[in-house]
Amino acid sequence: MKKILLIDDDAELRQLLATYLGRHGFDTLLLPDTRQLDAFIERYQPQLLVLDLMLPGEDGLAACRRLRARGETRPVIMLTARDEPVDRVIGLEMGADDYLGKPFDPRELVARIEAVLRRAARPPAAPDPDGGIVRFGDWLFDRGARQLSRGSESVPLTSGEFALLNTLVANANRPMKRERLLELTRGESSEAFDRAIDVQIHRLRRLLEVDPARPRYLQTVWGVGYVFVPDAASDGAA
Repeated sequence: MKKILLIDDDAELRQLLATYLGRHGFDTLLLPDTRQLDAFIERYQPQLLVLDLMLPGEDGLAACRRLRARGETRPVIMLTARDEPVDRVIGLEMGADDYLGKPFDPRELVARIEAVLRRAARPPAAPDPDGGIVRFGDWLFDRGARQLSRGSESVPLTSGEFALLNTLVANANRPMKRERLLELTRGESSEAFDRAIDVQIHRLRRLLEVDPARPRYLQTVWGVGYVFVPDAASDGAA
């Protein structure tokens, strides 16, 4: 049974959603605010967070931003009564994977949870049909075709290199821990040592960077891990 952590200060809504999600095969953990959020993630390892935006104390946006800043890449669906387009944009910029305005049909929440979990469960080295094409520097990274090219030159990537670059690009500007990168690119059962990530980053820098000793795109975040920093004008997919 997949485990969901729901954080919402509306007690009635929490219980209603827990019952509904339970009928659809989800084991739902409940919190009224974020005070125990980190402890619950560490202890119960939920596959996905459903996070209300308007919470007492630390709000959902701040919590999502804090989790992403420390390298947490677990999927987050944001709930809010503020359903203006600008609110959705801010939520996604803070690192949410999806956004659902209140009031909503619980069936839509289940559909979105399943869609986000399907994306998260895709084999890491498989082509990413939803990823589109990302440009940075002279490079064009076609995530759907699993192809990296510069001009007319196509550069082959190993499965590990593709999985790592794709994961970093998908989480652009989010510092990611080595352990999390290892989990996302090798699978949760991997016994590989996290130094394997350092070795692959070294290889990718030699491939991509003009000066691998002073990387522009694949930067080290001391005490955390690595982050992909896109060009300011090429953040989005083409």
